[in-house]
Amino acid sequence: MHWLLKSISFIFHPIIMPLLGVIFYFSKSPRYIPLEVMQAKIISLTILTIILPILLYFLLKTIGKTDSIYLKTTKERVIPLSLNIIICVLIILRVLPSYQIIELYFFFIGILISTIICLVLAILNFKASIHMIGISGVLMFAIAISLHFGKNLNGSLALFCLIAGAIATSRLHLKAHTNVELIFGFCIGLFPQLSILSYWL
Repeated sequence: MHWLLKSISFIFHPIIMPLLGVIFYFSKSPRYIPLEVMQAKIISLTILTIILPILLYFLLKTIGKTDSIYLKTTKERVIPLSLNIIICVLIILRVLPSYQIIELYFFFIGILISTIICLVLAILNFKASIHMIGISGVLMFAIAISLHFGKNLNGSLALFCLIAGAIATSRLHLKAHTNVELIFGFCIGLFPQLSILSYWL
């Protein structure tokens, strides 16, 4: 059981959540988007949201600024979150500008807001769950996509809820977070996505 819950925390690591949201959008959107465009966006985002953060983590670990990929202390979080903010801004300006795919543009605006809030809390010595921030942001985006395109995505939404529950259970079991930190994380991921819906829904 311990091994399974630890695997859930690793498999659904926050760095994969933005890409998961993008792939979900491309798989459910009824709009025609050329395959070449989708492939280019996915490759670019894979590099910027997964490969680059991993390389930066190893750099930070080498120079002694972090000990674990899970960023267990608030002090460890400040630099990675700051770098992630820069990456989000780069994605918004260069990879997903508003005039191309408006839904994904605002998805990453929401991610940027969530990351800034998480950074501020880390500076204030509060450790919100980044795992819950990631999955709740994707869940809210999936709900918005369902409403936006008028599609029944109940199966996908149920799956995201199940994943969110599994992640919360794993983080509690591993004693990585308290209930309050998980709830704060869920809200920090969900409400920024919710607050910007009026701009594109």
